[in-house]
Amino acid sequence: MATTLFITAKDLKSNTILNGNVDVDLFIQFIKIAQQMHVQNYTGTKLYDAITLKINTSALTGDYLDLVVDYVQPMLIHFAMVDYLPFANYQIRNGGVFKHRSENSETPTKDELDILVQKHRTFADFYAKRFVDYMSINSSAMFPEYWTNSNSDMFPDQNPNPSGWVL
Repeated sequence: MATTLFITAKDLKSNTILNGNVDVDLFIQFIKIAQQMHVQNYTGTKLYDAITLKINTSALTGDYLDLVVDYVQPMLIHFAMVDYLPFANYQIRNGGVFKHRSENSETPTKDELDILVQKHRTFADFYAKRFVDYMSINSSAMFPEYWTNSNSDMFPDQNPNPSGWVL
């Protein structure tokens, strides 16, 4: 079964440093991964499924449209970049794994790449926090699915900025 994506390739390209010429096949799976791992972590299974159904039936309107456009999509855009960037330089072909190198460009160092990933993680965490704050105020009245997860469903993560050990 195909996964309904909450953003398009164009959304990712127009809201990040991803060049418009980058082949969609090189990053589309990272949108799916980010959506299933990160976004569903914050929405929980039931709200995630409700959004998917509304997108599939062209019924994404009102409060759900506002939620997706203002909170879910920005979060997904940056989580997709967090997941894509470490793999962006590599391709697997019949001859093995290759690192792309252009004649007129320079490959970034691991530290430089880590900085890019961390910046996108900061952006994604910002939008995740905005989502959690918005849901804490509006979820009961506008999005009843947010609290109806059970059994093997993913329950919404209420802590968008987990901290490490505190001694």
